[in-house]
Amino acid sequence: MAAPGTTGDEGGRQPGPTENIDSILTEERRFEPPASFSAGAHVKSLAEYQALRDAAERDPVAFWAGLARDELHWHRPFTSAFDDSRAPYYAWFGDGLLNVSFNCLDRHLAKNADKTAILFEGEPGDTRRISYAELHRRVCRFANALKMRGIGLGDRVIIYMPMVPEAVVAMLACARIGAIHSVVFGGFSSGSLRNRIEDASARTVITADGGHRGGKVIELKAACDTALSEGCKSVETVFVLRRAGNHVRMQHGRDLWWDEAESNLADECEPVWVDGEHPLFLLYTSGSTGKPKGIQHASAGYLVVVAATMKWVFDIRDSDIFWCTADIGWVTGHSYVAYGPLACGATVLMYEGAPTVPDAGRFWSICARHHVTIFYTAPTAIRALMKLGESFPARYDLSSLRLLGTVGEPINPEAWMWFHRVIGHERCPIVDTWWQTETGAIMIAPLPGAITTKPGSCTRPLPGIDADIVDANGHSIADFAQGGELVIRKPWPSMLRAVWGDDRRYRDTYWGKFDGRCYIAGDTAHRDHDGYFWILGRSDDVLKVSGHRLGTMEIESALVAHPRVAEAAVVGKPDETKGESIFAFVVPRGARPTGDAAGTLSAELRAWVAQQIGPIAKPDHIRYADSLPKTRSGKIMRRLLRDIARGEAITQDTSTLENEEIVRQLQGEP
Repeated sequence: MAAPGTTGDEGGRQPGPTENIDSILTEERRFEPPASFSAGAHVKSLAEYQALRDAAERDPVAFWAGLARDELHWHRPFTSAFDDSRAPYYAWFGDGLLNVSFNCLDRHLAKNADKTAILFEGEPGDTRRISYAELHRRVCRFANALKMRGIGLGDRVIIYMPMVPEAVVAMLACARIGAIHSVVFGGFSSGSLRNRIEDASARTVITADGGHRGGKVIELKAACDTALSEGCKSVETVFVLRRAGNHVRMQHGRDLWWDEAESNLADECEPVWVDGEHPLFLLYTSGSTGKPKGIQHASAGYLVVVAATMKWVFDIRDSDIFWCTADIGWVTGHSYVAYGPLACGATVLMYEGAPTVPDAGRFWSICARHHVTIFYTAPTAIRALMKLGESFPARYDLSSLRLLGTVGEPINPEAWMWFHRVIGHERCPIVDTWWQTETGAIMIAPLPGAITTKPGSCTRPLPGIDADIVDANGHSIADFAQGGELVIRKPWPSMLRAVWGDDRRYRDTYWGKFDGRCYIAGDTAHRDHDGYFWILGRSDDVLKVSGHRLGTMEIESALVAHPRVAEAAVVGKPDETKGESIFAFVVPRGARPTGDAAGTLSAELRAWVAQQIGPIAKPDHIRYADSLPKTRSGKIMRRLLRDIARGEAITQDTSTLENEEIVRQLQGEP
């Protein structure tokens, strides 16, 4: 389970001093890897997993160097695998030459030119199959179009597009010519877009007339025009894809239709060979305060870890149809829609729209019609679809599924069990993954053929990842009942390299504690007696109630385990007596209760939480809503909930919410 807010809309940030956290939720259910799955898996047993871990621990540099040689094509092999002379600015494979686009496309053409690279379905129902050969041609043509407008090595390019194959084409075209792309989620407002353009000093924006979402057309070009009218003097060219067919204004000399710009250009474009540390992309995270941070990732180190984790965690095979539901605007879309699957020569499915159009069976319909074998989605999506009942998935044949995965935030045990039973029919392993925008790739997750799973735990760190849980002094916590700061003690290749243009923020946020000895994730966690990691939430999502430090995730999990609760989010509210009181926002199954019915349910839920966890965790305030405030990517906007709980004015941008009306409902509830 990627930590809350760390795969796109909130990055890791430096937490304050951390006392140990009381871990009070227990989960004893265990699920062994199916023998039939393990037999054909890349990593077949706990012993094989441990052998990889041991090799990485003995010599981490040699371990990653071996993977880099095995997984990537090098135009010039590296001779120096790791450089820590400028710590914490670590470098991997810096003197080697490669091209990420070549690794994702060209090297597959000899054997798999006709294999489907991208299987696309739009919200209106249109579908496309794009082979590796066709994707290669399209990337080369668009790379040539970029070059025709003067874009080249090191130039920054903003991509602001719907979830369509051309978004991946644009990313790979930038990589092909050594340009640095920065994808901005298509749900962001014009102001958010402008901030990112200006921070990156981008010369080019790639957008579309619009995209389909929730039965509506999202007018991307109009938002882009607004952003550019308010500044962004660095932008010289705007490429516009024809997607939704809505009317747009084109500015002469600046704006070009995508199809016209690449018309008559060659289908070949020689890749620009860059060094291993050349920046591949910037991805902005909003953080809790201040301007967005441009997280910078390097080409070689990033690509080797996303490729390796495709094999370790997703057990990718040549016959798989891999569907990660994340938008391309988040790091999950970068790593497990674009670069990871294509580096492995896999077939990846892309879907443009909402999971409930035309009804709540859309995800399951897509899985059935396209014979999806691996399905990777967010716990928020699972809980929302759970709320709508089992009748929708029951309509579809989900027998093609062989592996399920979750990403984006901790998954509560009851949602995990629903996913296991209703979608996986109790035969599909579930990989619950923890990672961040900053880590680039999955850090902690079960290997599905090797590791026994427990609902709600992301289990064990991957080979080569030295994760730990520490107290306020940076000392490892051995007490199974205590939680603390989640850290990574040793560098790894896919780690962020910098915050674009802000060295101090990079050092302070990620290395400012414990004398720079380890990477600070900004999340809290605890370990159980099997060494399994349980993510408790962000460091600033820890509540201090009457002297007890409680993780919000555990209280939320207890609430959602109640049969009348579909979703829950918990925040703290200042309290003169307790320090903080517990404020729960609850989405009930069925109609939202009001009046006496709400009071009765609230009393029942408080008693339930007291029974599940203990009296200290009983919510002091419960407010009911039809849904929680979520971005279009499924993220719960917890900072917004904190403002509502405290009765403070909403000052943050709410334009990315799937349903802005829900804010007024939450504010108006007695």
